[in-house]
Amino acid sequence: MPHPTLFTTDRSPFHQKRALDAAPPELTVTMLAHPTEADLLPHLAHTEYWISERVGLIDAKHLQAAPNLKLILRLGSMHYDIDLVAAKAAGVIVCKWPDAGAVAVAEHSVMQMLALIKKLREVQAVALEASTQWGTSRRTDENTFSYNWSRRQHINTLHGQTVGILGFGEIGSELARRLRNWGCTLLYTKRNRLPDRAESYLGLTYVDHVTLRAESDILVNLLPYSSETINLINADWLAAMKSGAMLVSCGSGGTIDEPALAESIRSRHIAGAAMDSYAIEPLQTDNPLVTLAREGANILLTPHTAAGNGWSRTVEYTNILHHLHGESILYRVI
Repeated sequence: MPHPTLFTTDRSPFHQKRALDAAPPELTVTMLAHPTEADLLPHLAHTEYWISERVGLIDAKHLQAAPNLKLILRLGSMHYDIDLVAAKAAGVIVCKWPDAGAVAVAEHSVMQMLALIKKLREVQAVALEASTQWGTSRRTDENTFSYNWSRRQHINTLHGQTVGILGFGEIGSELARRLRNWGCTLLYTKRNRLPDRAESYLGLTYVDHVTLRAESDILVNLLPYSSETINLINADWLAAMKSGAMLVSCGSGGTIDEPALAESIRSRHIAGAAMDSYAIEPLQTDNPLVTLAREGANILLTPHTAAGNGWSRTVEYTNILHHLHGESILYRVI
C-alpha cells in the first residue's frame, strides 16, 4: 500500500511536475502549491511523510493535526520555520536535503562576482593577444617575472566588498553560506524578514530596497519572475545604485530592463554586469548587452547554465525510502 505523502511548495508548475514525475512507487504524493491553512490541514490527518520545499511554516498545530506523520523532509538548507521542539515532542524525524540546483546557482553567482571584480574577460583578452607591445619576453624564475605586464587598473578583491542580495530564498542562503567567510559585508532584503538566529548564522544584515541599492558594491539579483518583478530593475533602480557598483544576476529573465542596464554600463555608472538569464532566450544579436560585451565592456554573459546540466529529482526522496527500509537518515536535523 503506497504511503500518503504531502508535498508543499511555492515553486512553479514546471518544478512541481518534475518532482511528481520523480516520486517512487512506494509513495502516493499529493502536491499543494502555495497552500493556505484551510488547504493544508485536511490533508495532514493521513499524511505519513511531509516534503516541504525550501520554505513553509510547520508548527505545533500542524503536528497535532498529523497523528500519522513520521518524517518531515525539508528540500533545501533552511529549517528556521520548522518547530523542532514540537516535532521532537511528537516523535517526528526532521531532516533536510540539499537543493542541488540552488547550490549550483550560488556557485555560479560567486564566479560571476569574481569574474567582474577581477575583470576576467579583459585580462584574458590581453593574455591571448600575446603582444610584444608590453616589452621583451623572458623566461621567468623566482626573481624574474613581469607582474601585471599590461598595467591593468582597478582589479580588486571580493574581500571587503558589500554584497547585497535581492530576492533572498534558497539560492540566497546558499550564496550567503559561501560568502560569509570571505570577508564580505552581506546585506539582503526580502518580503518576510528572516528570524534573528538565521541572520546571525548566515552573517546577514536586513535592509530595505533603498539601502540595498545605495550601499551594495555588488548587487546580486535572485528575484523570481512575477507580475511584480517584471523590469523591476529599471533605469530608476539602476540610477539609485552606488556609482561604480556591479550587478550580478541569476534571477529570472525579465526582471531586469536590459537596455537600461546597457545604458547604465555605457555611461559608466554601473561598472560591470554578469547575467545568466534574459528577457528573450536564446540571446539575440540585437541585445544591447551582447553589443557592449563584444566591444569589450566588463560584461559576462552565460547561456542560462547557472544550474548546471539539470538534476534528477529522484534523489530527493532518498531519506523517505531510507526510513521505509530501516536505513540511516541523511542530513538529519532531529
